[in-house]
Amino acid sequence: MLTEKVKELIKKSRIVSFHNWSKTYSSEVVAIFQQADDQSRYLTDEETEKLQSINPDLKKSLLQAQVLRDSATEIINNARAEIMAAYPNITEPGGGLYPPMRAEACWRDFWHFLRCISYGIAGQQTNYTSSQGLGYMEQLYQELQVPLDAMILGLENLKIHSLKHFSPAEAENLASYFDVLIDQMKKFAVA
Repeated sequence: MLTEKVKELIKKSRIVSFHNWSKTYSSEVVAIFQQADDQSRYLTDEETEKLQSINPDLKKSLLQAQVLRDSATEIINNARAEIMAAYPNITEPGGGLYPPMRAEACWRDFWHFLRCISYGIAGQQTNYTSSQGLGYMEQLYQELQVPLDAMILGLENLKIHSLKHFSPAEAENLASYFDVLIDQMKKFAVA
């Protein structure tokens, strides 16, 4: 059962902030991204087409974000397998992702991490994170005693398995979008 404090931290733990995007994009573009984030979903094909029609320079990055969206299940399953290999008892009694609802929350977090990274890529914005939202996420992870080492390993593997879907040159350019979030989570205090 989640405490009221945890429920409140969950609401405030927003990875993405589009605050600075208004310096680069119209309010219409920012609103499309914001709506997708508010609804905790990837950009739809219709939104991608609309963004491309408003800003044709985003065509390639929007397509890259679609690749991540369409490959999300595979990418997350591969990252999960890496965690399970590195921490074979993590989902067993006494492990950091036990009981099963904790493990499911972790895999769901990976889905959200990849979703948020895809926004950064789609919008060509490496400054897509919210320091305030990540601060709340850090508090949430401390409160729930989330195994941070496993989460960081998972994020690093999201990066590895995501970048396999791109050419070496594209992968090199896209790596920084993952590194932003990885580096910020590495700063979380260990509970």
